[in-house]
Amino acid sequence: MSQKRLDDRLHLPNLSIKGFRGIKELSIERLGRVTLLAGKNSVGKTTVLDAVRAYAARGHHDVLSALLKNRREISTTTEGNKRTRVADFVALFYGRDVSGIASILIGSKSSTGQLQIKRVFSEEIQSLTGIYVRDYQGFKVVFQDTELVLPWLIPIQESAAARTVERYRNSAYRYIEDFFHEAKLPPRIGCGSLGPGLLSNQAFVRYWEAIALTDDEERAVQALRLIFDSDLERVAVLGDNEGPPRRVVVKLRGQPRPVPLNSLGDGALHLSGTALALANSRDGFLLIDEAENGIHHSMQPDFWRMVFKTAHANNVQVIATTHSFDCVRGFAQAAVECEEVEGALVRIERKDEEMWAVEYSESDLKTAAEQRIEVR
Repeated sequence: MSQKRLDDRLHLPNLSIKGFRGIKELSIERLGRVTLLAGKNSVGKTTVLDAVRAYAARGHHDVLSALLKNRREISTTTEGNKRTRVADFVALFYGRDVSGIASILIGSKSSTGQLQIKRVFSEEIQSLTGIYVRDYQGFKVVFQDTELVLPWLIPIQESAAARTVERYRNSAYRYIEDFFHEAKLPPRIGCGSLGPGLLSNQAFVRYWEAIALTDDEERAVQALRLIFDSDLERVAVLGDNEGPPRRVVVKLRGQPRPVPLNSLGDGALHLSGTALALANSRDGFLLIDEAENGIHHSMQPDFWRMVFKTAHANNVQVIATTHSFDCVRGFAQAAVECEEVEGALVRIERKDEEMWAVEYSESDLKTAAEQRIEVR
């Protein structure tokens, strides 16, 4: 890649993942302003997106919990007749192995920019939180100079007759969440996500209202005009909380009335949703899973041109996945045309436990754009 296209504003110029979910170890030497991860189904592309999301959140427990609950990785504990469902943090670790020196590392190849999740024991919990729980083993997050115990379920203990006892053995628990929130974590990086399905109407409304009457609104309209050309005149949200559900509508040239965005078909919804997500992800990440969904192969180059230009304008680092050659070809065409924006095409390969990344050069992208090589 030519030196003039290297972007020093990227949150992750490269990526190293160790011990996270289904990834024992993976290194990607170069990420771009827009990166497309290609590869077969079940090779681990979505897990890479999950790792970036965890990194952007600096390992905050609400994001880790959401990742696990979305994958149905949960634990259940019972106190009397009350059942509590919580994220199963063990499932974050490769092979669910938390023995010995098992740990998770996610971040750039620079050791100072990596997120670490590792085991923690009773004595260290006490030093970090002031709470001592006998024979307790949990997990902590380490980022730069900050170490925090994850708000894991722990048995309640209290003093009675000068001795510490468990109030409810094996049943009653409490969070140490307050200690997590009181700590001064490094600021999170904004991280939006899309796919593999379409945005809901509620999400469209939320995205638009977040940028309405701001500079980002004009950026979003410009991105939408890359889709609708000059036919797009205005965008608005109609409805209130007491009537029909609120919805995003667009005014198109030659149409006497506004048109609900949902009426324009799956392709337009996916394109529009991506444009709005890019506007809402300024200065952060946008992760797109199965980027090809809902977009006709003939529209792929237009879609990716919009992504390249809007990501550059909004300072968003985009990482997307696909297993479609039409999507790869459209990406390659846009990357060749948008010379001022750095694009990276990476194929993820797996054999048993081993994973590796195959990275494509600028000349490879030109060849892929001409349909002369298969890079899925």
